[in-house]
Amino acid sequence: MKKIYLLEIFTLSTLLTLSIGTANFANAQNVVGPNAEQNHQPQLSVNLAVLGNASRTAADEFFEDAERYERFGDFDAAIVTFNKAAKEYKQDKKYNRYGATLIRLSNIHVLLSNYSEAEQIVLKQVLKNYSRIGSKVGQMSAYQQLGKIYYAANKLPQSLWFYTQQGILAQQLKDNNAYIESVLGIASVKIKKKDYQLAVKDLNTAELLSKNNNTVQYNQLIKSSRAIIAERTLKKG
Repeated sequence: MKKIYLLEIFTLSTLLTLSIGTANFANAQNVVGPNAEQNHQPQLSVNLAVLGNASRTAADEFFEDAERYERFGDFDAAIVTFNKAAKEYKQDKKYNRYGATLIRLSNIHVLLSNYSEAEQIVLKQVLKNYSRIGSKVGQMSAYQQLGKIYYAANKLPQSLWFYTQQGILAQQLKDNNAYIESVLGIASVKIKKKDYQLAVKDLNTAELLSKNNNTVQYNQLIKSSRAIIAERTLKKG
């Protein structure tokens, strides 16, 4: 049963993260304050390896090492190294990268089921950081991350609330992708609550928005979610 539960979390929450890659990190680098909100559209992740040695900082090195540890499944080393990267970014006053790195750090804690630790990182550090620099984009990313954390921790009312807040900010920023992601997050919560009819409506909305936005990056998640609903309703019948 535990294996099935972990698979569900991967499919409905982690897969959403994979569908946008590390866009939060790249996106956050380009938002420096309230006058820069037009740069909110998701972008491809910056490959730190292509930066010249003169442009690379100690923080960049730590971040790249942490990503490598994460890929190899050495999560303890990833936690230590993401922490180092975050501290260096903060010291360098690169506050958007600092916040985005902390979100990556919280992801590792979620993978290790350290939900309280992941929650505190976002609530006490990430949100405080983005509020201080006036980044609504950063706040939106933090809301999405909290939605994922509470989903994984099975705190569904809190998860639903934060996904909804993400969607509200996404609409204010006219960020179509982020709004689709908020709808999919809400759908995942409703599936977990066994509110399948409501979840199907959300999936239909996400599918329509994706078509209107000419994006296919969420198709696999929508398809997987529909398959889970079909399987469970079939068993129920």
